[in-house]
Amino acid sequence: MPADARKVTPEDLLPDAEYARVRKERRAALLPLKRLRRIELGPICTFIFESYETMLFQIQEMLLTERGGAAQVPDELAAYNPLIPQGQELVATVMFEIDDPVRREQTLARGIVDFRPSEENIAMPIKGQKLPTKLARPGIIRLQCDAGHTWMSAWIHVFREPTFAVTDERGHFSIPNVAPGEYTIEYWHEPLDGVGAGITKTAHLIVGGKPVHADARLKL
Repeated sequence: MPADARKVTPEDLLPDAEYARVRKERRAALLPLKRLRRIELGPICTFIFESYETMLFQIQEMLLTERGGAAQVPDELAAYNPLIPQGQELVATVMFEIDDPVRREQTLARGIVDFRPSEENIAMPIKGQKLPTKLARPGIIRLQCDAGHTWMSAWIHVFREPTFAVTDERGHFSIPNVAPGEYTIEYWHEPLDGVGAGITKTAHLIVGGKPVHADARLKL
């Protein structure tokens, strides 16, 4: 049978006892092959491109582990033979590996696993990890760890226009080059307990040719 059209048959399989004796050698010989066929798509997602050799090994492992004997063979062949690529096909097994039990439970509870970073959910399991993300929609974005670390939170403000500023350590800020006109400044502080709308205060300003000042104190 041509190598690009092979299927595992009962004649290819070793009896459990014989396979157990050569299992270690078979695994060692297969590891370099699987390493070449492994592609990581993210921190938790991996593609492993299958072959006749990887499926033969998997079938032998299932038979040895489950001890179903000859009656189990047809089911294993039916399950794994379709994963052997034929001709120019590429067939891959997708693996999601999440070591952190808290994060794993959170992911399973959502019922989804993200294939790539998005504005809604970005996995950052490594200390010091940076994942640059372009935020295209103006607005306020809350960052919150969904793996049980409730103290890990932050806010991002995305502006369409350049008239914004970041406060200094005393809460002071200035916005230069503001066009003349009437403006309403809104001060807002997140809720201390993380629940509710937070605290908001507004001030009305008329901007002309001279600098104007607005002061606000928020009682927390």
